[in-house]
Amino acid sequence: MALRLKKCEHIQAIESVRKPLDYECEECIKTGDSWVHLRTCQSCGITLCCDSSPNKHASKHAASHEHAVIISAEPNEKWMWCYVHEQIARY
Repeated sequence: MALRLKKCEHIQAIESVRKPLDYECEECIKTGDSWVHLRTCQSCGITLCCDSSPNKHASKHAASHEHAVIISAEPNEKWMWCYVHEQIARY
């Protein structure tokens, strides 16, 4: 039997998932940099690069704006991550 963890309050607060509008990191585009994978902020909808990317724009955005939850913007991936509680959840 799999252990089921209670979702944190940040993930529970997501009523509808904000999908990426474009498949690009808005900040990397400005500087001409590249990215590995993309994440979409569930507070404001911006799509930025992941922590495997050189600039780590998504986690920097989360910390500076106090936006706790992102989703993977990768096709066919349906998970979200809370930076505050370091918790993952499927949707």
